[in-house]
Amino acid sequence: MPEPTHSYPRRSKAGRIVGFALGALVLLAAAAYIFVLPGFSMARNDPSALEFRIATWLLHHSVPASDVQRVNPLGQDVAGITAGRELFRQKCESCHAYDGGGKTEIGAGTYPRPPVLKALVTSMSDGEIFYHIRNGIRNTAMPAWNMPDRQLWQLVAYVRHLPLVASLDAQSAAGPAASTLAPDAHFIGSAACQQCHAEVFARWSKTKMANVVRDPKVHPEAIIPDFSKADPLLTFKREDVAFVYGSVWKQRYFRKVGDDYVPFPAQWDVTHKMWRPYHVADNADWWAPLYPDPGDNSKRPTGPLCDGCHSVGFNIENNSVAEWNVGCERCHGAGSVHAEHPTRDNVINPARMNYVQANDTCIQCHSQGQPLKNPIQGKYYDWPVGYRVGMNLSDFWKLEPHELGKLTFTHFPDGTAHKNRMQGNDFVQSLMYSRGVTCFSCHDPHGTSNQAMLRKPINDVCSTCHGPNTQNGPHAVSIEAHTHHKADSPGSQCVACHMPKIEQTIADVNVSSHTFHFVTPAQTDTLKIPNACNACHQDKSTAWATAALAGWGDRSIWRMSN
Repeated sequence: MPEPTHSYPRRSKAGRIVGFALGALVLLAAAAYIFVLPGFSMARNDPSALEFRIATWLLHHSVPASDVQRVNPLGQDVAGITAGRELFRQKCESCHAYDGGGKTEIGAGTYPRPPVLKALVTSMSDGEIFYHIRNGIRNTAMPAWNMPDRQLWQLVAYVRHLPLVASLDAQSAAGPAASTLAPDAHFIGSAACQQCHAEVFARWSKTKMANVVRDPKVHPEAIIPDFSKADPLLTFKREDVAFVYGSVWKQRYFRKVGDDYVPFPAQWDVTHKMWRPYHVADNADWWAPLYPDPGDNSKRPTGPLCDGCHSVGFNIENNSVAEWNVGCERCHGAGSVHAEHPTRDNVINPARMNYVQANDTCIQCHSQGQPLKNPIQGKYYDWPVGYRVGMNLSDFWKLEPHELGKLTFTHFPDGTAHKNRMQGNDFVQSLMYSRGVTCFSCHDPHGTSNQAMLRKPINDVCSTCHGPNTQNGPHAVSIEAHTHHKADSPGSQCVACHMPKIEQTIADVNVSSHTFHFVTPAQTDTLKIPNACNACHQDKSTAWATAALAGWGDRSIWRMSN
C-alpha cells in the first residue's frame, strides 16, 4: 500500500503567517497603547481632516431616505421662525452661539467642535435637520431633544434664518478676491445677470441703489417738483436737466458740460416740498476750496466728486462708465467670465469675505474720506479711485480724520458722524463691526419692502441677534423692562436710542447714526451731541432726562451722568 501523504510543512508555513500577523497586531496594539492611547480621550484637539470627512459622510448617510425627503410643514411662516429663534436661544445658543458659529466657551471645548450651522444646513434637507435635532448625534455633544414635532420644525425653520455674520479671520478662503478673477474679465452690465437671477434682478431694479441717477428724457417721472411753478431759486428749466440725482431726502439736477456734468445751484427738499440753495461752502467738505467757483457749481464737476460711486467702472481717462447707478458688478466684480461659465469661483460674493472686505464693499461709497493719492492726473477725487470689490480699500482710501473734542463739518466731538453718507465712518467704531456684523447683515442691497432695504421690520432686525436676557442682551426680562417705555411705542424701538437720527442730510432732515452708542443727555451738555431722550421729549431739558435715567435702577449712574 502507498504511504499517506503528509502536509506538515504547508501547515507550518500557514502557522508562521498567522503567527507573524498576530505578532504584528500585538506590536501595533503596543504602539497604539504607547503613542496613541495617551490623550486619545482628549477633547481639546481638533479632529483630523480624515476623521472630519469620514464623520461628515457617515452623518449624511445615516438618515433614512424617508426622513431625508421630509419638508418643513411651517414653510416660511414668520411666527414659526420667531418661535424657533426663542427655542434656539434656550436650547442651542450655549454651544452653537447666537449666530450658529459655535464660538462659545462650551462649544470650543466639545469634540468634535460644533459646526458652522449656516454653512452646514445649506447642504441638508429639512428632514435631515429635523432628524438630527430629534435623535441627536452619537459620540458628539449633540443631544436628542424630546420636544413636540412643531417645536422641532420651528427650530428647523430658524436655523435657515440665522444672523448673517462675516468671518473675523484675516484671510477668507471662502471666495475669490478681485486679484484672483480672470484678468480678461470685463463689465457687461446688470441686464446680463437677469437671465439666471431673475427674482433678485427684479427686486434690485426697483431700489434706490439702481436708480441713483436718471436721465429725465428717458425717465420723465424721475423729476419730483413741478418746474412750472416759479421760485426765485429755480433759475433753470426742466429741459436743461441732463441727469436727476436722488429721490428720498433731496433731489439735485445736473447739466452736461463737455464730457462731464455739473450740478445746478438749487435742490429740491423732498420732505418739506420746497426748493433750497445748493452750494458747498469752502469751509465744509475738504475738496470745496480746491474747486473754487462763483457760487453756481459751474467749476465743480461730478466726475471726480460724485460719479465714481454712482456708476460701475468709471474711467477717469474719459469719464465713461460701464453702467450708471450701483449695478451688480459694483459689488460682485466684472462678470463676463462668470456669465459665460457660471461658477461660484469666478464671481465675487461679499457674503463669503471676511468682515473687513465684506463691509468695505459698502464703505467704499458710504463714507467720508479721501484717496491716499490726491490729486490724480490733476484732479482731486472724492471717491476711492482704482478700488474694486475684493481689494483692500485701505490701499486706496482713508477715512476722514477727526480730532476728539472738536465739532466739525463732518464729526461731532466724540467722533460720531455729523452728516449723511458717513455710515462707514460710524460703523467701524462700533462693537457690531468688531464682532463680524456686516452692512448686509441688516440691509439687503438687492431690495426689500422694508424701510432702508432692511431684511426685516426694524425691531425684528435687531431681535435676530438681541433678545431679553440673551447672550447679546439686553439683560432684562423684557424689551419694555429694558427701554422703560410701553411695548410698540416709539421709545421701545431699538433704533430710537441706539441709532438716533442726528446726522444731517438736508436742512433739519437727519438720518440715523451707525455707531450704536447710546448718547446720554450729559454728553449733550458737555459735547453738544444730540441725545435720543430729548429728540423725542423736546419740551423737556437735558437735566430732566438725566434725572429720569437716574431713576432707572438697572442703569449705572456713572454711565448715565457722563
